[in-house]
Amino acid sequence: MKFPMERVPYSAIIDRPPLPLPGGARMAVWICVNVEDWEIRRAQPRTVLPPPQGIPLEPDIPNWAWHEYGNRVGFWRIAEALKSRGIIPTMPVNGRVLETRTRIAQYALDEGWEFMGHGYVQGPMHRVEDQRAAIRRTVEAIKTFTGKAPVGWESPGLTETFDTIDLLAEEGLKYVADWVMDDQPFDIDTSAGPILSVPYSVETNDITMMAIQHHSSDEMFKRTKDQFDRLRMEGETISRVMCLSTHPYISGAAHRIGYLEQILDYIQSHDDVLIWTGEQVMDWYRETAAS
Repeated sequence: MKFPMERVPYSAIIDRPPLPLPGGARMAVWICVNVEDWEIRRAQPRTVLPPPQGIPLEPDIPNWAWHEYGNRVGFWRIAEALKSRGIIPTMPVNGRVLETRTRIAQYALDEGWEFMGHGYVQGPMHRVEDQRAAIRRTVEAIKTFTGKAPVGWESPGLTETFDTIDLLAEEGLKYVADWVMDDQPFDIDTSAGPILSVPYSVETNDITMMAIQHHSSDEMFKRTKDQFDRLRMEGETISRVMCLSTHPYISGAAHRIGYLEQILDYIQSHDDVLIWTGEQVMDWYRETAAS
C-alpha cells in the first residue's frame, strides 16, 4: 500500500515547461456527461428531499425518481445541447447502464462519445466487496457494448481506497479523473506502471454547486465562466486543462439547461480553446510530454 504523496512527487506548475497545445491553443476543455444506475434497494447516493423525521427510507422512491428523471428526460436535453454545437463529450457510465438504459448507451455510441468506466453501479468504492471484480465487470460491459475497452475511469463520487489506483492500472485503465489536484495531467505511480491523472473538477461540477451547496441555477454559468476565464488567461504562458462535469438529473433539469447552453456557447466563442474528450487529452499529453 502506498499513500498518495508516495505516488505523485510534488510539482509547482510555475516550474514546468509550457507544454504546447496544437494550433497555439491556450487550454483544452473536456466535458463529462455522467450516466448512472442507482440501486433502489440501497440508500440513495444523493438526496434532494430529506427523509421525514430524519429517518432514512428504503426504498427511497422520491430520491431515486429524482435521479431517474435525468435518464428519462434530462439526458436528452444535454445530448441535444451538445449535438447542436458539434461537441463530443466523455461519458462516465456505470456498467449496468449498458444493460438497463440501452437507449442512452446506443445514442452515445452512435454519436461517437467516449465511454469511460464509472463503476458497475453507483456507490463508493469503499463499499464494493471486490473492487477488482467490479472494475473488470465494468470494463467488460463497455467493451462488449462498444467493441472497445475504456481507457479512462472515474470512480463513483471520486472515491478510492489506497489500493484502487493499482487495481485500475492492473486492469488496463490508462487515465483517471479522481485525483483533482492540478490543472495539467500528471502521472500516478502504480504497481502496473504509471496511470495518468486528467484534470477533473469538484467545483465546476453540477453536483457540488447544485446538490450540495444549493446555489441558484445561474451559479453554473457564473462559476464556470470565472474558472474558464482565469485558466485561459494563465494558459497564455503554461497550458491548462479544464473539465466541465454534468449529470443529467441536475444540468438536464428544465430550469438549468439554459445555463449549460450558455456555458457551451461561451467556451466555443474562443478560438484559442480546444474542446476534447478525456482520451484526447491523454493522447496529447503522452505525445507532447515525451517529445
